[in-house]
Amino acid sequence: MSGKSVIPDIDTTTAHSARMYDYYLGGKDNYAVDRKAADGVIALFPDTPRIAAENRAFMRRATAAMVREGGVRQFVDLGSGLPTVDNLHEVAQRTAPGSRVVYVDNDPIVLAHGRALLEGNGLTRVITADLRDPDGLLADSALTGLIDFDRPVGLMMISVLHFIEGDLAPLLAGYLDRLAPGSYLALSHVNAENADTGRADLVRNTYRNSASSLTYRTRDEIAGLLAGCDLLDPGIVPAWRWRPDSAGTAEPAPAAGDVRPARSAILAGVGRLAGR
Repeated sequence: MSGKSVIPDIDTTTAHSARMYDYYLGGKDNYAVDRKAADGVIALFPDTPRIAAENRAFMRRATAAMVREGGVRQFVDLGSGLPTVDNLHEVAQRTAPGSRVVYVDNDPIVLAHGRALLEGNGLTRVITADLRDPDGLLADSALTGLIDFDRPVGLMMISVLHFIEGDLAPLLAGYLDRLAPGSYLALSHVNAENADTGRADLVRNTYRNSASSLTYRTRDEIAGLLAGCDLLDPGIVPAWRWRPDSAGTAEPAPAAGDVRPARSAILAGVGRLAGR
């Protein structure tokens, strides 16, 4: 199902972060330009596919935690990327039948594949929209027809905020101010503090030549994105360290003491909106 009746033209001449991410995960919904850019990143940081898989596993664990601990039954996944194995709606609806999910991405290929994936699933939709426009996005009838903002929502911003430059506080406020008491925010974000500066700069240049620029933020800056929320344990940690033994883990947790810098490239956390 979708809020759009026509799928926009897909640009196959410029790499797109969603399709590069699909390639990291071993997917087939990408083009030569995406594979070339992604291979350049992998050449610099060979652990990139594993990090991407661990990031997806974090999303699944965070979803299950919101359902089980917070009673959340509706989710909005901003910058959702292309469908892959065990999507958010599958985790939520398996854990709590009747859960509602709306996927949002600015790459029209996500709409095309999401439409096929969700055929017959009336509790899940995918829309094409720009998350930098919260007013317009939150007014989309496909979204408001499924999500009731008077009830708790699980807002997912998984590996998407590092594609937005500048101060994120106004953008986050545009979403969080609309959420009801008991809502949650889950996010993950690239952190290059422990990475080789030269290689990190080359990765950033690769994304600058794609449809999305890449902005590194410090751990303190990433933690600040969840300011005003009550953090769930274990707080802001590398994605693979966020409750690795809880439901939704896609692979065994890394061995104790595995602190290679690349494994800390994605920091993640989940917060419950405080004072709401």
